Amino acid sequence: MQRIGVLLVVLMSFFIQGADSQERLSTKSRSAIKNYEEARSHYGGGRIENALEALYQALDKDPDFIEAYLVLGDIYNSQNMHQQEMEVLIKAVEIDSTFFPMTLFNIGVAAVKSGNYSEGIEWLEKFKWQYSDNRNAALVKEWLERARFSYEAVGNAYDIELISAGIGVNSAYDEYWPSLTADEQTLVFTVLVPRDEQLFQERDLPKSSLYFQEDFYLSQKDENGLWQNRSFLPGNINTDGNEGAQTLSADGNWMFFTACGRSDGRGSCDIFFSQWRGTGWSQPVNLGMPVNSPYWESQPTFSSDGKTLMFVSNRPGGRGGKDIWQATIQNINRDGVPVFGDLINLGPNINTSKDENSPFIHHDNKTLYFASDGWAGMGGMDLHFSRKMENGGWRQPVNLGFPINTPGDEIGLVINARGNRAYFSSDGREEEVTAKNIYMFNLPEPFRPDPVLYVKGRVYDIETGETLPADFELKDLSSGDIIVTTQSNRFSGEFLVCLPVGGKYAFKADHPGYMFYSGHFDLHKGHSLEKPYQLDIGLQPVRAGAKMVLENIFFELDSYELRSESKIELDGLADFLRDNPTVSILIGGHTDNLGQAAYNQSLSENRAKSVYSYLVKGGVDASRLKYKGFGMNQPIADNETEEGRAKNRRTEITIL
Repeated sequence: MQRIGVLLVVLMSFFIQGADSQERLSTKSRSAIKNYEEARSHYGGGRIENALEALYQALDKDPDFIEAYLVLGDIYNSQNMHQQEMEVLIKAVEIDSTFFPMTLFNIGVAAVKSGNYSEGIEWLEKFKWQYSDNRNAALVKEWLERARFSYEAVGNAYDIELISAGIGVNSAYDEYWPSLTADEQTLVFTVLVPRDEQLFQERDLPKSSLYFQEDFYLSQKDENGLWQNRSFLPGNINTDGNEGAQTLSADGNWMFFTACGRSDGRGSCDIFFSQWRGTGWSQPVNLGMPVNSPYWESQPTFSSDGKTLMFVSNRPGGRGGKDIWQATIQNINRDGVPVFGDLINLGPNINTSKDENSPFIHHDNKTLYFASDGWAGMGGMDLHFSRKMENGGWRQPVNLGFPINTPGDEIGLVINARGNRAYFSSDGREEEVTAKNIYMFNLPEPFRPDPVLYVKGRVYDIETGETLPADFELKDLSSGDIIVTTQSNRFSGEFLVCLPVGGKYAFKADHPGYMFYSGHFDLHKGHSLEKPYQLDIGLQPVRAGAKMVLENIFFELDSYELRSESKIELDGLADFLRDNPTVSILIGGHTDNLGQAAYNQSLSENRAKSVYSYLVKGGVDASRLKYKGFGMNQPIADNETEEGRAKNRRTEITIL
């Protein structure tokens, strides 16, 4: 936070010794000056408590020693003790308001930072009308806007109950930076662990790498929805150094995180990648260019579309300070490591000339949460959200208000897939709890993203039961746009794919040498957010006699005219045939038992022929294709129900 300097002005007096010192300082007391000079030595050496003690000794000897109050204010500011800062600076002004006029501004800023917004407005207005000029007018305007925004936000506070993540997650250490899988069953977070536990118990240690290291821990939910006792993250990610600011992919199979000063680093801090191998996390890999640079990169978030990584960097070419950037997967190498490209800055509706950090892109792929001290806020880093527009740009962000935001810094917010529950880390939220803890709360309606369902399961060989890694693709049937591209876990075959509510989707899973799986989700009809889809997929090896239903072939009512939504499935079938050049297929049309048998026979044959004709027009050799209508003679479900009849109205392929 910007603040008009006091310390530089006051410390000029530290270099003046002897009698000349007494002439330039506001006190004539030699013993007060001696204490004041002792404070200079302690403060310069980082001995804050000793500096404070010496300054108060100086004030005992001369209660009107203005410079002592000003330096006290600066020390309290450096320690984020803004209430105390405000109190000592007011005493300096009461002695002589003209001695250092900028003190009025600093009192106003300290008041805002401590949550005394109306008082902050009064002091800032007083400074503005008495002493402000062109050199500081913009800064004064900025802080007045912050103070007024905060005053209004507190007056329109949201009713929010913070719930601790529980003793399984939180401890006497600092816990922060939560990350969640889309099913909200796995929580990975950063813990600031003391290097010497006994020393931690005996002393109040500075939170530096000399005394602490950052490691990742894991907690999972039990059947009652409670977070179980945390465990050290298994695998090869944690080291004796610091790892932090991590994000999980929606399925929990990938992790991106930040590490600094490593031998394979490209800059001060870089983003690394690891994948879940079934029993532990793989050896991390530096993502390389263009994600990492000779500058500072950190705080990644990975979209549930399976291809978009956002992160924070101070590299050149941004808006100023730290900006949020985006990169897109170009390919995945043989070891399963993603390779990124298409680097872009998120632009002026997100990034400012100051700092933006801790982005989180929700699973709806269009709601972004992040922290900023460049947009209107309450004094520190405030949490905001923005929604993506139809053209791919971002709307101007909205502050999440009070009490989510406070005069301090709020960062690292994540939201569950349903969009109703948020997780973040904070301190000072509970009595007698001084460490950072992870909390949950119900997100107010105005700030909620679109809800997202998901389908999860396992892919396997239908004949042997052996695990198969598969590629997944989710497409919007109305637009043809790819919503998600992802993979099942290479070692367990498990997958999770997010399904934004309100769309109709074609769902495809494939593995080389196997028939692809064709699925269909219609979320326009509504589906309980309490019941995600469970789907285990058995893939058939490509061999004669293997059959599969094409779930996303649609015809007009009582017609063999293909609807436009069928293009996705038909193009996918054409790709399958190109990938398997020795395969020939029979296209079979089937109907339910409503209507005359002869009519159904003719309709089914014409529908099969329509699929045949589309494939031939698309370049598939006609000699590899046959078609046949089976009418209502081969039902696969009960024709007594509408659900059963819908299953019987189908297009099926058989390997010849």
